[in-house]
Amino acid sequence: MKMKNSPIYLKRKLSGYTLTEILVVLVIIGILVLLALPNLLPLITKAKSTEAKVQLEHLHTQEKNFFYEKSKYSTDLNEIGFLQEKLSTEGEDGKANYRIEVVQASNTGFLARATAVVDFNGNGTFNVWEIDQDKNLKEVTPD
Repeated sequence: MKMKNSPIYLKRKLSGYTLTEILVVLVIIGILVLLALPNLLPLITKAKSTEAKVQLEHLHTQEKNFFYEKSKYSTDLNEIGFLQEKLSTEGEDGKANYRIEVVQASNTGFLARATAVVDFNGNGTFNVWEIDQDKNLKEVTPD
C-alpha cells in the first residue's frame, strides 16, 4: 500500500557499493600496507631507541647528582633515585621497552646499559645502548 504523502527520497532507488566492491578495496589496502611495512620498520626501531637514549641521559644526571653528594658513583638504581618503569614483557600495564642497569661504578666513573626486552624488527637481535660518566652515549648492538 502506497502512501500519498511519502517523501520523494523513499520512492527512488539509492546507489551504493556492493559487498564485493568493498572487499576488493580492503584487499588492495592490505597489499599496500604489506608493501610499505618493511620500509617503516627501521623508523619504528629508531623511535623506540629514543626511549633508551632518554632514560640513559636521565640516569647520567642522577649518577652525577649522586657523585656530587657522595664523591662516588653507584650501581644501585634505587640509591641514586632512578625508577625503572615496569617492562612491557611483565604484563599489560608495562610500558618500558628497555631494561636499565648500571654495569659498573667506582669513584671515578660508571657505565650504564639499556637493553631492549623486545626484538623490534624480529631478527633475533636486541638493541643495546650504553652511557658513561662523560655522557658518551653509544649504540653497542643495533637492532
